[in-house]
Amino acid sequence: MKEYQFELEMKVRDYECDLQCIVNNANYQHYMEHARHEFLEKAGANFGQLHQQGIDAVVAKVEIEYKTSLISGDRFVVKLNIAREGVKLVFFEDIYRLPDLKLCARGKVESVCLDRGRLTRGELFDEIFSKWLKK
Repeated sequence: MKEYQFELEMKVRDYECDLQCIVNNANYQHYMEHARHEFLEKAGANFGQLHQQGIDAVVAKVEIEYKTSLISGDRFVVKLNIAREGVKLVFFEDIYRLPDLKLCARGKVESVCLDRGRLTRGELFDEIFSKWLKK
C-alpha cells in the first residue's frame, strides 16, 4: 500500500445503505469530504472559520471509482494525499475496508479557492498545507 499524508477511520451507519443493503454511492463522497475537513483541522485551520473570513475552498470536480461495496457496520479508513495543480488543490482519496484493507473506492477531488467570491490561487492554503504540499 502506498504512503498517505492523512487518514481517518469511520464506521458505516445503517441509514447510509440503500435497498441493496450496500452503502449508497453518494455516501462515499460524504466520507471523502469529512476526511478533507478533518485534514484541514489537523493542519490547524477550520472550514467554518475560514468561511467567516470570506475564504472558501469549493469543489470543482469529483471523480470516484467504486471497487468494493461497504455494508452496514463495516469499519473503514479514508486515506488521502494532497497536491497543487495550478490554481487547484487536488485531493487523492482512497477508502479501505477494515480490517482486511480491501480497496472500496478511489477518488480524485479538485478544489479551488474563493476569496469573498473571487477565484484566487488560494495562497492561504499553500501556507496551511505547507507541510504536505511538495514545492
